Formats: sequence, C-alpha cells, structure tokens
Amino acid sequence: MIKRTLEDIAAWVNGEVSGQGAASLEIAGVSKDTRTIREGNLYIPIAGENFNGHAFVKDAAGKGAAGSLWQKDQPNPPADLPLILVEDTLQALQDLASNYLASLPAKVIGVTGSNGKTTTKDMVASVLATTYKVQKTEGNYNNHIGLPLTILSLEEDTEMAVLEMGMSGRGEIDLLSRIAKPEAAIITNIGESHLQDLGSREGISEAKFEITAGLRKNGTLVIDGDEPLLTEKVVNSPFQVITFGGSETNDYYPVKSEQKSDGTFFTTNQADGAEFFIPVLGKHNINNALAVIAVAQKFGVAVSDIKKGLEKLKITGMRTELIEGNDGVTLINDAYNASPTSMRAAVELLQDLKGYKKKIVVLSDMLELGADEETFHFETGKDIDADKIDYVFTFGVLGKKIAEGAKENFQDHCVFAYEDKQALIAKLKEIVEKEDIVLVKGSRGMKLEEVVNALT
Repeated sequence: MIKRTLEDIAAWVNGEVSGQGAASLEIAGVSKDTRTIREGNLYIPIAGENFNGHAFVKDAAGKGAAGSLWQKDQPNPPADLPLILVEDTLQALQDLASNYLASLPAKVIGVTGSNGKTTTKDMVASVLATTYKVQKTEGNYNNHIGLPLTILSLEEDTEMAVLEMGMSGRGEIDLLSRIAKPEAAIITNIGESHLQDLGSREGISEAKFEITAGLRKNGTLVIDGDEPLLTEKVVNSPFQVITFGGSETNDYYPVKSEQKSDGTFFTTNQADGAEFFIPVLGKHNINNALAVIAVAQKFGVAVSDIKKGLEKLKITGMRTELIEGNDGVTLINDAYNASPTSMRAAVELLQDLKGYKKKIVVLSDMLELGADEETFHFETGKDIDADKIDYVFTFGVLGKKIAEGAKENFQDHCVFAYEDKQALIAKLKEIVEKEDIVLVKGSRGMKLEEVVNALT
C-alpha cells in the first residue's frame, strides 16, 4: 500500500499541507470509509450528491487516521488534524493513484468487456502469479473510485497489477485507462449491457474501446476477433493487436474442447498444442482463457505455468459457480449479472452438460437493455432448446416475456412465470429431485441468489 509523507502526496495532488509540522508525517494506506479505517491511513472524504465524507473526518481521526484530504469549498476544516487542502477530493484521489502507480515498477493489464471481464481478470491474475508478484481488482472496485483505491493498495514490489475497468456510460473507461496507463488491455466482447444508456452495440463498442485511451505506446491490445465492431477499430492500429475467438481467422482459437462436470478441457492453435483445463463451466470461458494465454505469453510466462495458473483458478462468486445443493441436486449459480449474450451462453452450457436426470433453468429480468428489452427477453426464451431443457422458471415482469418466448417450443406445463420469488421457490422445490441440475441466472438487482440459498 502507499506509504508517503503528506508533503509528497500534496505535490502529487496539487494540494497544500495544513498543520504545523505535518508535512513530514508519513501515512500508510488510504480509506474513504470510516468503517474500514486503519491506523495510519489517509482518509479520503468524497463529497457526493447524497453523502459528504467531510462530515466524518473527525470520526476517521478518532479511529486512527493520520491525516485527511479536505476540499477547499467545504466549511470548518478541523484545526487539530493534519490536512491536505485540494480543489476536489475525488480528483485528488485519482491524481494520487495515477502518480503512485507511475512511481512503481508494476506493469498494468487492463480488462474490460460486456461479459466475462471479472472471470478474465481472475484468470489473468492466477496465471501471471505463477511467475510474478501480482495484485488484482478485488470485488467490484472497478469504477472511478474503486480503481484508484485498488492502485493505492498495491505493494511497492508488485510486478503486475490486473485492473478491471467497468462503466455505465461514455467517458468512464477513458478516465480509468488514463489513470492506469496499461501495458496491455483485453476487451472480452461486446454484448447488450448498457444499451439503455449507450443506445446501440456500436455505442457500447466505442465505450469499451476507450480502454486504449491510456494504453502505452507500443502496448498490446487483445480483442475478440469475431466481433466486427472491434476488428474494424484496429485497422492501422498503433498498438500490437492480438485476436482471439472461435474462428480460425484469429491469432488464438480453440482446436478442440470438452465440457466436464468440474470444468472445461481445451487445446489451442498456440502454446505448442498443450491441453489446458479451467475449473469453470461454459465454452464461452474458453474465449476468456484464450485472451489470458495471449497476455501471459506476451509477458513471457511458460506454457507449463499457464496450465498451472488456469488449473488453480479461483473465480469471484456467483459466476457460473457449480454448487452441491440439498438432496443430491446440483446448482449452477450465475446470479451476479445477466445480458442476452451471457444468458444465452449459460443456457447453452446447461444444454451441453451430460449425466443429469432433469435440467431446469431459473431466469429473471435482464436490466438496462433499453427500448427493445421485451424483444430481447422474448427471444432469449424462444432460443431455449426444449429437447435439452426440461423446465423453465422465470422471475420478474420482464421474465414473463422469457416465459412467453419459451412457450413457443415448450408445453405449457413445463414453463412457470412468477413475480413472487417465494412462490417460485416453493414450486421449484416440488419439481427438483436427486440428480437434477438447476441453472440460476439473472441481473444482480433481481437477487436470484435467494433461490440458490433456498436449495442449499
């Protein structure tokens, strides 16, 4: 974590140290939350629309903060606590992170995309950790506040920082990329998430491509080569571009693959024909792994170490997570987020799995899809293969559209639509039995993990 004097920090954030003798005081780490403050931290009070951290500066000091930033337009700065006076505390946090990172030897790998960026981030970190000292984005710290805090948590001797970059609108990834200045960047894919804000897949691709804004000169850009919205952007690119995907036109593509109950085996045209295993389900995760292999080889990781890193992968929870439920029932918990692309991939995964008595999907509303949201939901239901799936359960108002689409292929008694989650759980419990498998997939706001918990 960052350890610098207030004088050093003030120079990085264009601020002024306030407090007699405070300039030489050294802080260790930062926090924006008094609930997680630690002895010696620098407190970062963020002034938002509905919350102002400046009201808690004295509380932070009482819990061990060694000093605090203070926005100049905020009244009554405490006289008995070392402060760094700045024009804007959020801007100062971002400037501090950017300058601290520039002082470290760490190389940055940035990861973004509509689907799979967290899993890919976890894969990159696991593989690079076989060869380097690695730190990565934890949890959902992938925005304009979370990414700087992640950077400021880096140890001085960290060699590789794997940073996830999320967004809700244009300009956000541009900012994150300029703060982090990655050596390499991965764009996993372009889906439908954020259509409500960005209007089209073209708009989404432009927003994701902002990850190149801070990409270093001669940096490496790794993209889904089967996505024309990306490949058209890299014609005459100043970066080294590496493509991955299912087709043989890509630099990295799968030669063969096999889905097992505990994960996925595959080989690629690269890496000397080695067979890889990833302990996550879904052929779509092979694409993520191909991007990771490309980055790992770029940074000189041996094929044998890439294999070890992928095999040891631990993914962030509620992402294609295989769980043993009650009474011999198996669950796939994929309740963290959902889009038409990721929901289709999850259903296809279940359709491909062998050895189960009944296959059941529990799907809910997909959020932020814009004007065509009902069509997206209907088509998602219509695409489910009635020969490979036994029952379809849906939850939510838009979930009813999934059910309507499913009824194009399923008999009515195999499709159940609910707006009451407890009623859904009760009916599901009537149907599931030993040796069945249940996929639970929906947007985070629908809290479908409650269905998983009810069966475990």
